[in-house]
Amino acid sequence: MLPDHLIIDFDSTFITKESLDELARFALEKHPEKGDQLRQIEALTQAGMAGEITFDKSLSKRIAIVDADRTDVENVTHQLADAVTPSFANNADFIQNHKEIIWIISGGFREMIIPVVSSFGISASHVFANEFIYDDTQKIVGVDTNNPMAKAGGKVMQVNAMGLQGEIHVIGDGYTDYELKAKGPASLFFAFTENVSRENIYTLADDVLNKFDDYILISRD
Repeated sequence: MLPDHLIIDFDSTFITKESLDELARFALEKHPEKGDQLRQIEALTQAGMAGEITFDKSLSKRIAIVDADRTDVENVTHQLADAVTPSFANNADFIQNHKEIIWIISGGFREMIIPVVSSFGISASHVFANEFIYDDTQKIVGVDTNNPMAKAGGKVMQVNAMGLQGEIHVIGDGYTDYELKAKGPASLFFAFTENVSRENIYTLADDVLNKFDDYILISRD
């Protein structure tokens, strides 16, 4: 049976890519040290997702490297609309039909997530993620550190604050998703491996999903 609430991660789960990495790749396209900087960002992303460093450290270090502005964010957001994970895209009707129980909880950024998931019927009020801070020239200068999602253990803090009741399932590819069961209110954690498979994550999961169809089958049992 379907749970009362289904929490879905965004980066490398709902979409095939890591949105901040894609923003860096776009913004640093003409930077003379592009290769080294992108490798640093990707390494920090992986370390954060694997639980090797806390998410807030991973995020702050990546933001310090990315040299982007609001226009870059808008351009990359348009690209992400074409990067929806195939099994989610193929089950758009299921998502639309169950949008009231679906929540997107992500370490990514609201302004990049909302345009993508809104096409599946998921409202902005069901998206909890980080938010960029811009200066007067529309340059990204940081993230809103008052947002729970910018902190270590942010997903757990955010979901606890939401006060969700009943059966709660989580689908994601990273350690912060697993923490929603280990330290938070989630009943079950499903490791999503269609885009990336992390052994130290899927060994912690209640079940492993090779694609979103697997979860739909489970929910119908």
